[in-house]
Amino acid sequence: MTAEIALAGASFHPPIDWHAINWKKVHRNVRRLQVRMVKAIQAGRWGKVKALQHLLTHSFSAKALAVRRVTENPGKRTPGVDGEIWDTPVKKAQGIQSLRQHGYRAQPLRRVYIPKGDGAKKRPLGIPTMKDRAFQTLYKLSLDPIAETTGDPNSYGFRQGRSTADAIGQCFLSLCRETSAQWIFEADIQSCFDQICHQWLLDHIPINKPILAQWLKAGIIDRYTFQTTEAGTPQGSPISPVLANLTLDGLEKTLQQALPKTTSEGANPKVNLVRFADDFIATSSSYLFLETQVKPLISQFLQERGLTLSPQKTTITHIEQGFDFLGQNIRKYKGKLLIKPARKSVKAFLTKVRATIKANQQATAGHLITQLKPLIRGWTNYHRHVVSKKTFHAVDTQIWRALWRWAKRRHPTKSRHWIKHKYFGPPEGRKWDSFGFVTDDKGQTHQVVLLRAADVTIKRHVKVKAQANPFDPDWAPYFELRLDAKMADHLQGKRKALALWQAQQGFCPVCQQKITPQTGWHSHHLIWRVHGGDDTLQNQVLLHPNCHYQVHSQGLMVVKPRPSLGV
Repeated sequence: MTAEIALAGASFHPPIDWHAINWKKVHRNVRRLQVRMVKAIQAGRWGKVKALQHLLTHSFSAKALAVRRVTENPGKRTPGVDGEIWDTPVKKAQGIQSLRQHGYRAQPLRRVYIPKGDGAKKRPLGIPTMKDRAFQTLYKLSLDPIAETTGDPNSYGFRQGRSTADAIGQCFLSLCRETSAQWIFEADIQSCFDQICHQWLLDHIPINKPILAQWLKAGIIDRYTFQTTEAGTPQGSPISPVLANLTLDGLEKTLQQALPKTTSEGANPKVNLVRFADDFIATSSSYLFLETQVKPLISQFLQERGLTLSPQKTTITHIEQGFDFLGQNIRKYKGKLLIKPARKSVKAFLTKVRATIKANQQATAGHLITQLKPLIRGWTNYHRHVVSKKTFHAVDTQIWRALWRWAKRRHPTKSRHWIKHKYFGPPEGRKWDSFGFVTDDKGQTHQVVLLRAADVTIKRHVKVKAQANPFDPDWAPYFELRLDAKMADHLQGKRKALALWQAQQGFCPVCQQKITPQTGWHSHHLIWRVHGGDDTLQNQVLLHPNCHYQVHSQGLMVVKPRPSLGV
């Protein structure tokens, strides 16, 4: 069922073939409207911004892109209260047609609980229905350019092209010098997402007010019991992060404008703010200045939005005592600032590794290693930008000891030499490398060797520029260079995927959009293997998952991009 689709303008009722959608035009239309919004914001033309938002949220292109995003993200198989998921092309096409503002009614969220980082407590999430998720993603497309253009320069959470490494980098810049601030205000907002004032959101968020009110007042179903929502924007909704960011944006500007330019002693207060979502720190050269000036101003700012600081977790710390922020410990040792993995982070990681080993007492060594390698690589990649080498060696020692106990438990009557020969390298590794064997889909057996944390190279992170805006065309080359560097790190150890990605200059040949860790990718054979195609680089390209399905569904021909000629 193929339909003629008007990619710009309102969507009516023609039947839609999901795999016939021209995604290149979809992305181009959405991007064009978002860029126009940024230009209008920079010119102070908020009436035009509102008109462009209306045009974007009523366009077919934005609706199609919203459905694609909610059906490709990690939660795509998690249903809401209606139990429905959009897992077929027909359901996705029907999902696009269902995104009509007229007559829309948001349904309650389904309450689920996930473990927190410490594993002891659980974090409540609110899961919307697929339709509500698509609607929220649709309006998020119109809010993201506003949030990026008006956001605080040193806000790094839930923003495109920014990460925890950027926030840690800003902490380093604010505290590394001898003349830098010595006192840190560690702020902890009490139940931030659950306590944001609904009236403040309705008064200040530039979005369709009736629809926003429906999301805020939809309620939650927890263990078959309906609960009203009088405050907050529950975690789990696609639009919650951007609403939280818009709520807290302006704090940095408030501190700059409202605080006195000198302390009571006549010194420079050296106030800096670094925020990642609802976690933030403020610095100053004076403890008294933080206590009497900064803290009351922050409390007033939050109180206007229905938020409060946690008295138990909000503290003021000297830099020589150090503090934990985003899983890192930041502290000066004899005047030198060092950032290391926090002890809590190391403990939580080793607890997870030991739990994995304990849960696989009867598994083969190869199977266990394939489960441990992603854990080790993910944790070390997070901490590889700071002073981590000594910690990595200590982690390797603890993991080796856990694996030795696992091997001894499997073979209580065998000698240490026998166990060492069976489970610890060589044959094809270094001495005491943990190894095993796995069988692939073709029935071939391969050796796998456990990754050592200390083998991960320490690489300093280049912080994103504070004023960089991913929706501003002037910053497009800057973000492309950063994405290239990020993908080179992400694909480290995957030489074939990296070679294909670089040969394509990072673009999907079907939709001409960037392939990123968030979008994911599939490897497509130009000549199918069932038709005699081989696995060489010349016969493969990387495609977005949805583009790959579209190619096979429509029988499209993919042309391998020609490599650009270097100098």
